[in-house]
Amino acid sequence: RPHRTQLYEDPPPTCLPIVYSPDYNITFVGLEKLHPFDAGKWGKVINFLKEEKLVADDLIVQAREATDEDLLVVHTRRYLNKLKWSFVVATITEIPPVAFLPNFLVQRKVLRPLRTQTGGTIMAGKLAVDRGWAINVGGGFHHCSSDKGGGFCAYADITLAIKFLFERVQGVSKATIIDLDAHQGNGHERDFMDDHRVYIMDAYNRYIYPGDGDAKRAIKRKVELEWGTEDTEYLQKVHTHVEGALNELKPDIIVYNAGTDILDGDPLGGLAISPQGIVKRDEVVFKAARSRRIPILMVTSGGYQRRTARIIADSILNLHNLGLIDKELATSGAGNPKVEQMIRDSAKGLTKLSLK
Repeated sequence: RPHRTQLYEDPPPTCLPIVYSPDYNITFVGLEKLHPFDAGKWGKVINFLKEEKLVADDLIVQAREATDEDLLVVHTRRYLNKLKWSFVVATITEIPPVAFLPNFLVQRKVLRPLRTQTGGTIMAGKLAVDRGWAINVGGGFHHCSSDKGGGFCAYADITLAIKFLFERVQGVSKATIIDLDAHQGNGHERDFMDDHRVYIMDAYNRYIYPGDGDAKRAIKRKVELEWGTEDTEYLQKVHTHVEGALNELKPDIIVYNAGTDILDGDPLGGLAISPQGIVKRDEVVFKAARSRRIPILMVTSGGYQRRTARIIADSILNLHNLGLIDKELATSGAGNPKVEQMIRDSAKGLTKLSLK
């Protein structure tokens, strides 16, 4: 029997299924500046959405920190114990000076924000099933598996969200991961290597970290991109393969890893997608999910430039303006006949996407 968890308690029905906590942001004696990651990007996304009046504090779902018991649904006790060594966390987060900090500070200042984002992804998984869609403004730690972290990823939030759903939510027995971060998602791939309930599509720059050949065996649809891939080719491939993946298997949930490190000029991604291209990409994925009435959970993952927070916010606003995420749908739940009819109508109206 699954353990009791606070992460599955229902938030007020007036909340949008957008999950966030101010605890996501990592700020500590300037350490966060030593990594190319913008460790405050999650808060900036929310501030942009507030400025545009899409959200207010009482309208978003407050993320809660995943407890050890929650994490043990996927992680080994041995792995969680390793995180009690500051040098291990320094290696995973790629911030060397963390090795010299006392571990209680590392737990509080570095790992707690990541555990809260992980709790947010697990919460968003259930919200997506209940309401048709959910967005965790953080999360997407796709290089972490049950017993190994890396690439700034200390907890396997994608694996956790899916395993929680399989164990706790009736009618969820198949999941599709659409991983469009610039890097290969080797963490969830290792976790679901021999699990036929999980279909993985992964589009990534083939030449960069992690180059995990072993994990690639878990990918059902592999889209390996060249250096400097641009919008037209990229959107064409995303559209073709997302459609193909969902036609091959209709899952009960889609987990969409929407990394913005595909942005032109990203120091780690090596691709050349424009801000408009990223907004369009997210639209392609949400249209595919909504037209098939498959619940979708989006996490924000990698993105190493100051301007990515604005792009994520613009994308969420675009999804909202197109009616692909909306309050009606969210607050009425999928069982409501009026909503069902609305979804059918909007599906009819979804014309074949033009990639111009």
